[in-house]
Parts: sequence; C-alpha cells; structure tokens
Amino acid sequence: MLRLASVLPPFTLKPTRIIARRLRSFAAPLALVALSIAPAQAAPATDPLPDTALWRPALHYTPSAHWMNDPNGPFFLNGTWHLYYQCNPDGMVWGHTSWGHATSPDLLHWQEQPVALPATQGHDIFSGSVVYDRDNRSGLGTAASPPLLALYTTVFSGDPAHPDGTQAQSVALSPDQGRSFVPHEGNPVLTLHPDSRQFRDPSVIWYAPGKYWVMTTVVADAQVVKLYRSTDLLHWDFLSDFQPSGYRKPGMLWEMPLLIPLPLDGNDHDLRWVMIVSVNPWSIAGGSGVQYFVGHFDGTKFTPDNLPQEGADPAAYRWLDHGADNYAAIRFANAPDQRPRLISWMSNWAYADKLPTSPWRGQMTLPVSLSLRSDHGAITLQQNPAPEYEHFAQAHPGRNFTARRLAAGASWHLAMKSSVQDIAVTLKSAGRGKAGLVLRQSADGKEGTRISYDFATHLLTLDRRHSGKTGFSSNFSLVHIAQLAPRNDTITLHIVVDRNSVELFANGGDLRMTDLIFPQENSNDMTLFATGAPTLADTLHVADLAP
Repeated sequence: MLRLASVLPPFTLKPTRIIARRLRSFAAPLALVALSIAPAQAAPATDPLPDTALWRPALHYTPSAHWMNDPNGPFFLNGTWHLYYQCNPDGMVWGHTSWGHATSPDLLHWQEQPVALPATQGHDIFSGSVVYDRDNRSGLGTAASPPLLALYTTVFSGDPAHPDGTQAQSVALSPDQGRSFVPHEGNPVLTLHPDSRQFRDPSVIWYAPGKYWVMTTVVADAQVVKLYRSTDLLHWDFLSDFQPSGYRKPGMLWEMPLLIPLPLDGNDHDLRWVMIVSVNPWSIAGGSGVQYFVGHFDGTKFTPDNLPQEGADPAAYRWLDHGADNYAAIRFANAPDQRPRLISWMSNWAYADKLPTSPWRGQMTLPVSLSLRSDHGAITLQQNPAPEYEHFAQAHPGRNFTARRLAAGASWHLAMKSSVQDIAVTLKSAGRGKAGLVLRQSADGKEGTRISYDFATHLLTLDRRHSGKTGFSSNFSLVHIAQLAPRNDTITLHIVVDRNSVELFANGGDLRMTDLIFPQENSNDMTLFATGAPTLADTLHVADLAP
C-alpha cells in the first residue's frame, strides 16, 4: 500500500511498568523519572480498537497493520531508500521479532514490502544495520555485484550452543538488493564470553583513516557501548568500551548506539564525532528517549567532551529530543550526497502497547539532517527535516501572513482546513511574557496542542493535556519543557503537524520536540497568543501538506 507518508522544574517520581520488549527479566515496577503531568485515569484494557484511520499519518511511515518499533538498517541504493524495522507480523504488541521492510523514492512516499528478515524457530531477529560492501571486502559477492549485508542481533532459544536468551551478532546476505536476506551459515559472527542476554544492536560505519569498519554495540543493562573493528564484516576485534561516568539510573538500559562524524560549523577540517545512545527508561521527558555525546574518535576509542559532573541533573546532559516520542535513532547508510539523515521510532516504551491506533501500532519520525554548531564554546547538534522533506514542503507554497503585533492577553485565530501542515513562525518580545500557538484546535477551543515560550525564563513548553485522546495510559506524559535561549529577543519555530503528531524544530534546529497526539478529525484550527507582554509574530507561513 502506497502512503505519503535547561532549567527544568522538579522531576515527578511515579511508578511505571516497563514494556516487555527485551525486558522480560524485570518483574517488578521501576521508578520512572518523568517531566510530565499524567492523565488521571487510563482507559480499560478491554476497550475495543476500531479502525482509527483519522490518526493514520500522511507524512510518516506506518505499516498497514500490526506492531512496529525500532527502525533497522536504513540505506539508499540505486535510487531507492530502504527502511527496515522491528515488527510483529502477526499481532498488535511486541513479539515474533522480524525485520519489516518499506521502500521509497523520496523518504516520504513509502511502499510496504514483504518481511525481509523473518524470525524463525529458535532465532528472533533484533535490531541492526545494513552495509553496502561496494569493494566486496567480505568476499560474499563479486566486484561486478557487490554484496548487501545486514548485521543484526540474533536471540537464541533451543540452541545447544547457546543458553536460551543469548544475544549475539549475525550477518545475512541479500540476494535481491535488499528485498530479502539470507542468514550467513557462519552465524553468529560476534559473541561475548560468557554468553550475554543483553548484547545487541550493532551499528556499522566505515572508518576511512584506518580502512576498516567500526561496529558499535551495547551491553544494555550494563549501560556500556562496545566498539569493534573488522576488514571483512565477518571477523571482529574488540577496540574499546564507552561508559562515561554520569547520568545513569537503576534499571536503565542503553540501546541502539550510533557513532557519526560531523564537521563543526561546516568546516571539514574540524571533524567531531557524535555518539548517540537510546535510553529506557529515565529519559528527559519520561520513559524512553535518546541521549548524545559530542567528542573525538581516534579509530579505537571515543572520548566525549565536557561531560557534566556525576550526579548532575538530567537537563545538564544532551538530549536528541525533549518530547516523549523519539527513540532508537538510526542513520541512513550510503546516502547519495553523504549528508547524514536520521530516522527514529515515534513512540515511547512507557505506553507503546497502549496507543489507541488500529489496525497498526507504531510509526516513524520524519527523517532529519544533522549538523554541529558552536556558540561561545558550546556545541549543539542541530536537527532539521531532511532535504527531501524540504523540497516536498516547498512544492506546497502555502500562505504567508502579514506580521502582526499581539497585545498582552490578545490572540489571533486562524481557521484551517487541513490536519497536515508545515508551519514556520518567528516570535519576538522584549518583554517578560509568554507567547505561542495552539495547534489542531477544535472549533469550540476546548481541544488543542499548546506550544508556548516564556521570554522571562527561556522555557519552551509543549502541552498535550487537551490534545485529544490521552487517557489510554497513565504513563502518557502530557507536558514537556526545555530551555531555549532566544536570539535578539527572538525565537523561530518550524512545526510539522500530521494527523497524530507534532514535530517541533526551534531556532534553526537547536532544539527538537516530538510528540504524538490523538485529536478529533475536525480539530484543525490554529491560534497565536501572547500573555503578560506584547509579542510580534514577525513571520508566519502555513502550508497545507495533505495528500
């Protein structure tokens, strides 16, 4: 099926049940740190799940049916983008883990394909990456037909060579340019000694100075990233461990490690490395989320710069996203322009199995491009929608509104026809008030997702308390807050609104917030507001992106 697809307030401690994905050893609830306001009551587990087409996204990939979580092995080859993902081909909750598959010419229009790497008896298929071995260094192809290899985690059961639950890294070869993969007869190609039940999520990059591949993996419950090297993708030698002192909590798992080189301020002669790690639970917005570290990599060891002191507040650390619904970020390999593009699972393990969508559950974020910007010695990972999205949005010219000054306490209501919008707005205030927007607003004003900025405290807030359906889980955190410094008393917001999500990129991508919402179908209006002091809506551009 074809679809278009930090100053923080005190943390609130509340119990949560950890979702069963890979965590079956946790029998008791764990404390969850969440910057959130929880709904009063969850919907009964027996509520029926009718078809909820009103929440089927237009810009984000979802499978036609069943469960989806982490993206795996995305890459580009011969004009086609490939996306793989953890899926349950038979149900609406995690299980029977296999690699689903979708293809796209432009990262927006996706064609769902048959399962590419299915689970088999005794072998579940966990996350991993795909490598186009263009020089046939593995020897599994030819010079004329270079091999395409998936490196992924196998979870063993009923295998005399490995205790049940052992996780190890395996290789599979694609005979048909990524449509399917056949496991290598020599699997697994990398194990721990003794066997581990938490060794997973291989991500592979080519390290040109050393002429070898580097794999990052995790021992999830030890919260350590392990780095390996190989010249043939089949034999791996240990390089080093990355386990900085600092922000870690009991029960926290590290997953989906990713090492990316990026030029600082566009200077190719000043290369820095970014280590991205997904954490669950205890993220900045509650439940699961993504941390990152900026530093240097010498071919053996990754060394982060300027780590906060151990015991520092979570806000002192770097977070890929300050919303609740961004996890398992992974890079597209072999991009034609070599510009790094990242895609994530748009959900949260705190409530992923309770989302009120049917007959599918799970979706991806928009792909984003990455860059590093320095400002007075501080380095920020900037994220903005990928060039393919920008080209698509620019083909929908939309409407430019004349600048408007909002008095304190005033609002500006705009009727909108579409639930799928690209919004760019600049807000300027020399006062100490608040200003922002209410999105996906109902005609009576009772429903809407509120984005506000406090020019006094420099806090940006996304509030989904009245965004629509919220009571399906007591862990569905509702208010997310992050620090954002203005530039000359001005902030810029780029907001992508889909049928069930809001993705916010602030100040040119310095800060990102991603949140799911479940509004009524006709809640499409928008209101700009100012409180406490006048605000100038200096620019406002709205494009209708509905297919």
